[in-house]
Amino acid sequence: MNQPKRIDGRRIADEQVAQIAQRVAALTEQGKRPPGLAVVMVGDNPASDVYVRNKIRRCEQAGILSREHRLDERTTEEDLLGLLDSLNQDPQIDGILVQLPLPAHLEEGRILKRISPAKDVDGFHPVNVGLLGIGDARALVPCTPAGCVILAKEVLGDLTGKHVVVVGRSNIVGKPAAQLFLAEDCSVTLVHSKSANGAELARQADILVVAVGRPQMVDESWVKPGAVVIDVGINRIDTGEGTRLVGDVDYQRVAPVAGAITPVPGGVGPMTIAGLLNNTLTAYEAVE
Repeated sequence: MNQPKRIDGRRIADEQVAQIAQRVAALTEQGKRPPGLAVVMVGDNPASDVYVRNKIRRCEQAGILSREHRLDERTTEEDLLGLLDSLNQDPQIDGILVQLPLPAHLEEGRILKRISPAKDVDGFHPVNVGLLGIGDARALVPCTPAGCVILAKEVLGDLTGKHVVVVGRSNIVGKPAAQLFLAEDCSVTLVHSKSANGAELARQADILVVAVGRPQMVDESWVKPGAVVIDVGINRIDTGEGTRLVGDVDYQRVAPVAGAITPVPGGVGPMTIAGLLNNTLTAYEAVE
């Protein structure tokens, strides 16, 4: 039976964070200030709390200054916008991240648009979305799809001419992933809930990226033998004896078919945080 290559996102992310730490150390040795990241969290979401703690820990490893702003669940939109205005003006802060999801009474679009595009390390502001769309190198790009490209390169090297199928068309992963793979001279197909013959289209992929938020939706019938499979999904399911994390890909069924595959956890997730640190350093270098 085929033994697929397990793509170790943790190891690759560790290497990236170490490289960022070296670059930051070189800056501080020159007497310059370290890059700064502000993380804003509204309310008490246990999953978000874990993500924020991991981001802050990684900042410390990389020598990046981190400031955490924890706001009450009942924080008003005007108060949150006021904090973002303050952080936009803070010369010690190069990156601003608002942890999602937000409480229902806060308008996510309005909040994210208030972050200065130059400090939008999530890459969600319409200005950065537009710069990415036209291939402008000044764009701060979304961290998760950027990580997907790095993982694909880890396996295949040059991606020129590869056919990439992205399953899912979200603004956070699917659409920016398509843009980033296009920038690598790939041919890209987007498959979504209204696509006819989605599995048939997916089977044409040299690189299959799955980001739909449906646990274990993609099985071996979606995968061309030898394809690189990148599973962005993180879902918690009930096993009857507790819960466990699974991706959008049924790993046990797909792994024997794939040439390489990311696990969940330990695949794309660690790359997202490494990308956040890289964007913070990029934003810092743009102004220093």
